[in-house]
Amino acid sequence: MFDGVARRYDVTNTVLSFGRDRSWRRATRGALALQPGEKVLDLAAGTGVSTVELARSGAWAAACDFSTGMLRAGAFRRVPMVTGDATALPFADGVFDAATISFGLRNVHDPAAGLREMARVVRPGGRLVVCEFSTPTWRPFRTAYMEYLMKALPMVATRVSSNPDAYVYLAESIQRWPDQRALAEIIRDAGWNSVRWTDLTGGIVALHWAQR
Repeated sequence: MFDGVARRYDVTNTVLSFGRDRSWRRATRGALALQPGEKVLDLAAGTGVSTVELARSGAWAAACDFSTGMLRAGAFRRVPMVTGDATALPFADGVFDAATISFGLRNVHDPAAGLREMARVVRPGGRLVVCEFSTPTWRPFRTAYMEYLMKALPMVATRVSSNPDAYVYLAESIQRWPDQRALAEIIRDAGWNSVRWTDLTGGIVALHWAQR
């Protein structure tokens, strides 16, 4: 499915998010508090646009994704790219100072296993940031957002995406995803400590921080 949306993935995301995707990437980089010379894993990195943002910190940022089509679509970006399964990462224990996954944890077959694998490859004391769609906290806004998600989003995707049917899945997966508190519990149960979160764009997106 992701191979099928790769060609126009970045532009589709920008259109569907009304350009907010850029600020969400910047917020993720800021939350990681990366230092020059540190190593950060960008899991479910897609075409690597998020990896490039992380590299602006001076850290060594590596993109990893299950979809070879997505990585090929972003091959022009000057960041290291590796094909890998989030539940069996092709990295040794404790080799990264930090890890992040943006809008990809929903798509991992076993999200808890993916979180455990990220804990394995991050050194003790290292950091995790999960940037993911979440639940708007203000009820009227939540109602309007769900209307957009289930009705307008697939219609808009028909005009801009290379595979509109994939965005029906996107909407449904967001609707089924745990809210902020429930996701925090999943992260904690996967072996991460000091889990906390902050809402972005009224809770459409949430950033979850944790420490190894």
